[in-house]
Amino acid sequence: MQIHFIAIGGSAMHNLALALHHKGYIISGSDDVIFEPSKTRLADKGLLPPEFGWYPEKIHTGLDAVILGMHAKPDNPELLKAQELGVTIYSYPEFLYEQSKNKTRVVIGGSHGKTTITSMILHVLNYHNIAVDYMVGAQLDGFDRMVHLTEENDFIVLEGDEYLSSPVDRRPKFHLYKPNIALLSGIAWDHINVFPTFENYVGQFRIFVDSIVKGGSITYNEEDLEVKKVVEASENAIRKLPYRTPEYTVEDGQTLLETPEGPMPIEIFGKHNLSNLAGAKWICQNMGVDEDDFYEAIATFSGASKRLEKIAESKSCVVYKDFAHSPSKVMATTNAVKEQYPDRKVIACLELHTYSSFNADFLKEYKGALDAADEAVVFFLPESVKIKKLKEVTPAQISEAFERDDLKIFTESEAFKEFVFGQNYDDSVLLLMSSGNYGGLDLKAVKRLVEG
Repeated sequence: MQIHFIAIGGSAMHNLALALHHKGYIISGSDDVIFEPSKTRLADKGLLPPEFGWYPEKIHTGLDAVILGMHAKPDNPELLKAQELGVTIYSYPEFLYEQSKNKTRVVIGGSHGKTTITSMILHVLNYHNIAVDYMVGAQLDGFDRMVHLTEENDFIVLEGDEYLSSPVDRRPKFHLYKPNIALLSGIAWDHINVFPTFENYVGQFRIFVDSIVKGGSITYNEEDLEVKKVVEASENAIRKLPYRTPEYTVEDGQTLLETPEGPMPIEIFGKHNLSNLAGAKWICQNMGVDEDDFYEAIATFSGASKRLEKIAESKSCVVYKDFAHSPSKVMATTNAVKEQYPDRKVIACLELHTYSSFNADFLKEYKGALDAADEAVVFFLPESVKIKKLKEVTPAQISEAFERDDLKIFTESEAFKEFVFGQNYDDSVLLLMSSGNYGGLDLKAVKRLVEG
């Protein structure tokens, strides 16, 4: 098959391009800008466009399909040409469904935890040499790509994102997968630029649950009241399988999971991650993995990329970075670190970077999110607010939203860097949280500072 990607450089799109190239498809693509690591990974396989920009002449009737990425605009010249010629156009999720129509589709949904749960499942299956197709939102140890597609595998495991499918298809991605086996981890208002009210956001998860194939199953976090309400109210003819956080203890910085064979040390930590583990366990068992085999494999799982990732450690200090940016994720991550290191000073630094976090009405959702930290810092760049064409956000608004009198707020990159490099890190934990790059903070220099 011959497939053309419009906006091939995105994280998800370039991984799908690599997967289809690996499958033997003929791949072409365009984009107006491509950043690392996408650029090098595409170049290594000969898939990097020879020049950046949009070229309608790349679109022709010899193409089997065009896949349209979110980075493209509705008036993209290549898209208009494809529409004019009647070439089949897929959004990213539509194409994944097309590739998996004859497989058992396992879809992991939720406002938080879905990347980690999907990663856990794939880690366990890979550990036991069980081959499946997959799509996950992070690069995993032991996996070449974030997407893998075959003709022969019976299962496909999909991370079910609730964000939009494409510039011309405003449906959430996870509405299109029609799962046989589904999981719902949690519901906490996100993407307010698309879902302006909490009720509107929750409604997307109702549609997801109702999209599960008749006779299928939903494994759901019964400790999340919104999830519980959504699942239990659904009249879809599916099995409803609740899960909850398993028993665990923390001893000398080591988390021990209670199992039928007794306490078992694991590499991940935090209540939210133990909850994720419980969900992953039930999905793996639905896929035929024995409980004992799950525990054996999960003991070696060290986490998904950018999710509570340890980037430096010395005898007196540990540094973690985390993708956390929404209020619920920030709170869960900060609480997890303090629980794991109760006798250390936890310095939590959050960069506000997303559309939602710069919305004055949404800011109040961050109340208490950093309370578990001994020292709390918020960093944001006013230029980022301007780029997103939003109203000005002031330090006073942020201080009021977090409701923490000793909150330190930085609005300049240099001032934030001076703070980070000016701290005494004896007997402490530094937690960096952002979906951005902390104003260009040199993480290698942070590592050298801590490890000497």
